[in-house]
Amino acid sequence: MGKAQLIDYLRGELAISNSAIAVALRHGEQDAGQLPLVLWQYGLVTLEQLNRIFDWLEGQPI
Repeated sequence: MGKAQLIDYLRGELAISNSAIAVALRHGEQDAGQLPLVLWQYGLVTLEQLNRIFDWLEGQPI
């Protein structure tokens, strides 16, 4: 799973704004796996959205 796929999912399925994603990318680790946590820590996604992201990540091939 690449960062681009995750960002596409965040934009397409959860309607996370480009600006929110950009904030998380600037403040987060370069590892795509950390991006959801950074979004949540900055209040850019809800706990429900965070759970949906993790569910989606679990279904992705490594």
